Amino acid sequence: MLAAPARAKDGVAPRVLIAGCGDVGGRVARLLHARGAAVHGLRRSSRPLPQGVVPIRADLADAASLAALPRDIAQLVYLPTPDARTPEAYRRVFVDGLERLLDALAGAPLRRVLFVSSSAVYGDHGGGWVDEDSAPDPPGFNGEILLEGERRLAQRNLPATVLRLAGLYGPGRDGLLARLRAGQARARIEPPFWANRIHVDDAAGAMAHLLDLPEPASLYLGVDDTPLPLHELYGFLAEQLGAPAPAAGPPPRGIGNKRLSNARLRASGYTLRWPDARAGYRDLLAGSG
Repeated sequence: MLAAPARAKDGVAPRVLIAGCGDVGGRVARLLHARGAAVHGLRRSSRPLPQGVVPIRADLADAASLAALPRDIAQLVYLPTPDARTPEAYRRVFVDGLERLLDALAGAPLRRVLFVSSSAVYGDHGGGWVDEDSAPDPPGFNGEILLEGERRLAQRNLPATVLRLAGLYGPGRDGLLARLRAGQARARIEPPFWANRIHVDDAAGAMAHLLDLPEPASLYLGVDDTPLPLHELYGFLAEQLGAPAPAAGPPPRGIGNKRLSNARLRASGYTLRWPDARAGYRDLLAGSG
């Protein structure tokens, strides 16, 4: 059960801005609104937002479009989606867009900034365990630019927390399932390549949880309890789908082989609904996830 939102000294629920109110951002917005927070959702398009969320149509690449933001934003969740998988698109939102938005909110009483990053900032660890104390070594441009965004935020001296998410799965994210059905998925068997996952609803729940902590750490890993060898996860999903078992193949490029630990997130008091991706996918395929 979700707790009531943290209140200001005057007893008023915080005004929250979700910058990048797409699929995951919309899930966070619904949770916060249900707890009584005043939630604003910023996005480029005019597509409707969850009920009760105040829409703000703006572009993080256009400083002028950010001029009319509410001045009393107390909490910011930053999770935009680049419009292309290119270095330019990533820099536009995760570095330049972040700087523009923080400049636009310079007079706001920000008590918490939550920057949603990725486990892509870590390199290869030969299948070993990785936690928040592990040194980042991004193998691709996406991790490099996200890490730069984290550092730019740290330079602002704001009360900020970074949440590095593992691979998201959930409703509408069916690319892997489509490849398995078509017999196109491949997975390395020996040595195993580890898969790290988190259900989109657990990712959203973790964000809402971190916003409510009185003194959160500066960094958390957002991942479930159960790293799985990739061939085991794919084999399980193929069996659930009635598809052929995936053939052996090369490991995914650009993410590194590692097992992510969520010990710090769990110690903060967050309980995952789907601690094992196999159960999460099973519910998803049954239409209840």
